[in-house]
Amino acid sequence: MLKACLNGQRSRADHQAVPVTPAELAADAARCAALGVAAVHVHPRDASGVESLHPEVIADALTAIRAARPGLPVGVSTGAWIEPDPAARVAAVQAWSVLPDFASVNAHEPGAEAVAAALHDRGVLVEVGLWTLDAVEAYRGWRVPVGRILVECMAEEVPVALADAARILAALPSPGAPPVLLHAEGAATWAVLAEAVDRGLHTRIGLEDTLLLPDGTPAPHNPALVTAALAAGAR
Repeated sequence: MLKACLNGQRSRADHQAVPVTPAELAADAARCAALGVAAVHVHPRDASGVESLHPEVIADALTAIRAARPGLPVGVSTGAWIEPDPAARVAAVQAWSVLPDFASVNAHEPGAEAVAAALHDRGVLVEVGLWTLDAVEAYRGWRVPVGRILVECMAEEVPVALADAARILAALPSPGAPPVLLHAEGAATWAVLAEAVDRGLHTRIGLEDTLLLPDGTPAPHNPALVTAALAAGAR
């Protein structure tokens, strides 16, 4: 499964093609889905361009994407940088009027399991983000069902990112474990994507993770990154 991660924490200051508004997210999602991605992950913004978990902000983005590409699974982030207070993150999820198909929860963040439980209670597939071995240990104690494990390699150096991927993957529970999506950010993005392909794992690509094509040239937009990932063997 190849997922397109359309914007993340990036803004137009990072790249002119970063989609920000619901209409822009919808247009990019439709273009990437037409190329073959199985899902999209977005970070909706409020009117001032700030990431938000507010029900109206989430609803506007999801509604626009689903109108542009009916049936395309859409996910959002619940990162602590969006709302630092764990109780407020839980309250936001409980107040959502339009639900995403899935949402990511970083296991190392305070209140992560409570946020995951709120998502599960509302019928949203939980993706647990594991950045470190400590996060794997934290996840082992969860009682909340998880639909997908995100092994997220944050190191910029390729050898370090690949080593981190190997260590985290080796530490995961194996029997009956959820599907795994492996990815990196920054300079290690393409090397880790290739590792995911070699291992037969899910992966992702988009301006959230990298602004560059595999040859190091600037990517004009998300569909170009998706095209390059598909050419590299991601499906």
